Amino acid sequence: MRHRSVTYSPAKTSAIMPAKTTEATFQALADPTRRAVLDLLRRGSQPAGEIAQAFPVSRPAISKHLRLLRRAHLVREHREGRHRVYQLNPEPLRAVDSWLDQYRNFWNMSLTNLKTFVEAEYAKEQTQQMRPSAVSPNIKNPKGNR
Repeated sequence: MRHRSVTYSPAKTSAIMPAKTTEATFQALADPTRRAVLDLLRRGSQPAGEIAQAFPVSRPAISKHLRLLRRAHLVREHREGRHRVYQLNPEPLRAVDSWLDQYRNFWNMSLTNLKTFVEAEYAKEQTQQMRPSAVSPNIKNPKGNR
């Protein structure tokens, strides 16, 4: 079994969401089919049958995905007659966004530093090209080429 302290740090959890919910959110988002279901639900509420028809896997497989999304609080379920209708719950995604924001800040800073470095190097090159060379144009190369 994995050592939890290596893969998960409770100090990094959101004040809005408990640690278990945050972990369940990330586990639910790890699967491409579940992410595709969430993308489908961004357009609005849909019955389970319509969600299942959008995928090449069996209906029971989609039901399992929906159950995991529901346990992670990423979707809400309600009944309309005989149908179970699912809708997106964006709240748990806020914790993911805040976690990703740390990395956005890191990359923005890194890219800004890289841009500054490249511009400084380019300016040095331009300055060196504008300086007259130390060799006079009247002096010939030993091979006779100019």
